[in-house]
Amino acid sequence: MAQVSSTAPAIRSLPPLISLTDAATARLQHLYATAHEGQLLRVSVSTRGCSGQAYDMSFVSQPGDGDEVVKSHDVTVLVDRKATLFLIGSQMDYRESDLEAGFVFTNPNEKGRCGCGESFHV
Repeated sequence: MAQVSSTAPAIRSLPPLISLTDAATARLQHLYATAHEGQLLRVSVSTRGCSGQAYDMSFVSQPGDGDEVVKSHDVTVLVDRKATLFLIGSQMDYRESDLEAGFVFTNPNEKGRCGCGESFHV
């Protein structure tokens, strides 16, 4: 009789839900130490804009029931559970230019953005 191997299939590791660049980490550390002391940044995705979805960020005092807690570079960020499928593998950066400053996302799940850059679709 032939012997059957009972080896379990290899589990493929998932990419991190979201990662932070050094610039995003530095900005969040500054915000957490000053104006938003005792709060955490919560990232979610809402339905709006010409492409369908947009990133939403707000500061909250504690995680919600469905929030995923993400730690990157010793900084904690919350992600709304409903946004996880849209954000898997994304990178959050902080950029400053002459006319604007803010957090921006590099999201491998995006299939396109609207012309103004306010919203995206997957």
